[in-house]
Amino acid sequence: MRINADFSQRAVVRSEDSPWLPSPMPGVERRLLDRIGDEVARATSIVRYAAASSFSEHSHPGGEEFLVLDGVFSDEHGDYPTGYYVRNPIGTRHTPFSREGCTLLVKLYQFDAEDRQPVRIDTAHATWLPGPVPGLQVMPLHQFGSERVALQRWAPGARLDRQRHRGGEEVLVLEGSLQDEHGDYPSGTWLRNPHLAEHSPFSERGCLLWVKTGHLPE
Repeated sequence: MRINADFSQRAVVRSEDSPWLPSPMPGVERRLLDRIGDEVARATSIVRYAAASSFSEHSHPGGEEFLVLDGVFSDEHGDYPTGYYVRNPIGTRHTPFSREGCTLLVKLYQFDAEDRQPVRIDTAHATWLPGPVPGLQVMPLHQFGSERVALQRWAPGARLDRQRHRGGEEVLVLEGSLQDEHGDYPSGTWLRNPHLAEHSPFSERGCLLWVKTGHLPE
C-alpha cells in the first residue's frame, strides 16, 4: 500500500476527505495520511479507539510517536489523557487500550536509529515560550539531529515571513485554522511540505498546531 508516498510532493488531507478504515482489532479505526507498506508500514495515521477497545501486544521495530487528540489512551505503563505527547523508541513494546475511547495522531517506523530517548510530555501543563514573531508561542516537544517537534499557538492575525523548509515540514491543525498562499487548513487538516518547500503561513482567526520539521528526505 502506498498513500502520499512521494515525499518530494506536497500533500494535504482534510478530515472530511479521509474515511475511517477498520484495523485488524475490533473497535480500532484509522484515517491513513501517509503510508508505505501494508499492516507493518511506515505510516502516519489518525487512530480512533472506541470505549473498552484494545490492541494486541506488539513491538515497535521502527519506533512509535503519538499525540493524544482526545480521550484517554492507556497501556501497561500508564494513562495518557488529551494533550499527551509520547515517543516509544525502536524496540519498545506495549499492549495499548482505551477505557473511555480516544483519538491519536500516530507515526510509525520513522525514528532515527540513534534516537533512543523515551518522551512523555503532558502538554496541558508544559511551558509555552515566545515564538519568532509577535502572536506566536511555541512548546518544544522533541529534538534530535535536524528533526524538531513542537506545538505552536497562533493568535488571530499572526503571520510568519516566507518560510523555506530544509528537511520539510509536517503540520496537523489541532484547533482553529491556518492559511497560506495555497489555501485554508481548518481544524483536523494534515499537510506535508517537502524539502525546500516555501510558503508564507498566517492565521486569520488563530490556531493551535502540531509541527514537525527537518525530518523528510532531502
